[in-house]
Amino acid sequence: MSASVKSYAAVDLGASSGRVMVGRVGPDSLELSEAHRFVNRPVRIPEGLRWDVLALYGGVLDGLRAAGAHRGGGLDSVGIDSWAVDYGLLDADGALLGNPVHYRDSRTEGIAQKVWATVPASELYAATGLQYAPFNTLYQLVAEERTGARRLLLIPDLLTYWLTGEQGTELTNASTTQLIDPRTRGWSYDTAERLGIDLGLFAPLRQPGDAAGVLRPEVLEETGLTGPVPVTAVGSHDTASAVAAVPASGERFAYICTGTWSLAGLELAAPVLTEESRAANFTNELGLDGTVRYLRNIMGLWLLQECVRAWGDPDLGELLREAAEVPALRSVVDAGDAGFLAPGRMPERIAEACRASGQPVPVSPAEVTRCILDSLALAHRKAVEEAQRLADHPVDVVHVVGGGTRNALLCQLTADACGLPVVAGPTEAAALGNVLVQARAHGLVGDLAGGRDLLTRTQPLTRYEPRGDPGHWRAAQARLTGD
Repeated sequence: MSASVKSYAAVDLGASSGRVMVGRVGPDSLELSEAHRFVNRPVRIPEGLRWDVLALYGGVLDGLRAAGAHRGGGLDSVGIDSWAVDYGLLDADGALLGNPVHYRDSRTEGIAQKVWATVPASELYAATGLQYAPFNTLYQLVAEERTGARRLLLIPDLLTYWLTGEQGTELTNASTTQLIDPRTRGWSYDTAERLGIDLGLFAPLRQPGDAAGVLRPEVLEETGLTGPVPVTAVGSHDTASAVAAVPASGERFAYICTGTWSLAGLELAAPVLTEESRAANFTNELGLDGTVRYLRNIMGLWLLQECVRAWGDPDLGELLREAAEVPALRSVVDAGDAGFLAPGRMPERIAEACRASGQPVPVSPAEVTRCILDSLALAHRKAVEEAQRLADHPVDVVHVVGGGTRNALLCQLTADACGLPVVAGPTEAAALGNVLVQARAHGLVGDLAGGRDLLTRTQPLTRYEPRGDPGHWRAAQARLTGD
């Protein structure tokens, strides 16, 4: 392999699985391979739902060992991204005080009302630009009993600390806490003070591309890697990394990062902090190079994942083939409804929502699956249309990245619903964005546009043209809203 080609390990942790990928980057090449994949299985204990963060860290070490074996013990850098909002608390000696609480835990029930009594929702949005979600870090901190805590590290920062001994708070993930001002890209001190949140709990902010330390000698010994191996801060919120890997040219594009969640929106130069934007529940999270990820969270393929689990894990390919034969838009649900957030009984809950809205009740797995996919496409359509209007930012194409790109039916339905071409790929967008930031930090890739150009030239992409009558989608939306 050419000496100009570097190898980067991307640790990419999702809500249901983790993976360590190896990206090999050269001036005109970008190859990604999987070194190790492992399950991320939360644990319910008497106190509530918790992340098994020690098992996750073990998976990371196993993955780095496997990545090093591919490269003869050598890696040029490591970067970590994960889901947002959750964190671990450390004591004065840097020891973890307990397993991090899962964002689907019930402890934040009713907390928003308590927060809004002190900082009204409109003021909170104007200060932080974050959409309401019951699990935002701010609400978790108001609910938290922080006895003995001296440091708070978001999940990727916690794992980075264990790898390097160095503490920091990466900015793109910090922007999901509802404690960052998206205009200044720094802490919202007034918000924290009014709610009694000590920002001194957070380690200093890091930017994507900043050095985050080197692997500790004990980590090198356990993984068999040859040091020194630097750790680079990437867009540590997985959506920030995924958006960095959207293979777009120009500015007139929307993106949908699909997986357990669907994150649908635009890349902007400045936040949209209007009251109308807040009412539409759009969020302003921070991205690379001064960008803003203006998007809406939609429940995503979580709905289908939970149904498949309830059905005993049938063959997904066959299920999707059968769903494609079910009449379109027969029944739809609101894929952004917080009532679908908790696990369990998902097929029954979808059926109940259809029954309550007076629509035909899906019965078979194929009917429920078609209901879910039609509903997700409808939610994608609504988010893309409203984002364009609220931000005054028209688009010509929708880029779908992430695990949902494997679902050709969902991609085609999204094109049909939006009335715009959909370009699907790359599938491992978060890992690729992670790798590109590391490569940029080491001088192999230029700016954001240069990284996207490299992606377009090296990654497989599939284009879906819109089909059918868009009026059918407007009618289905009207059934949900009663208009």
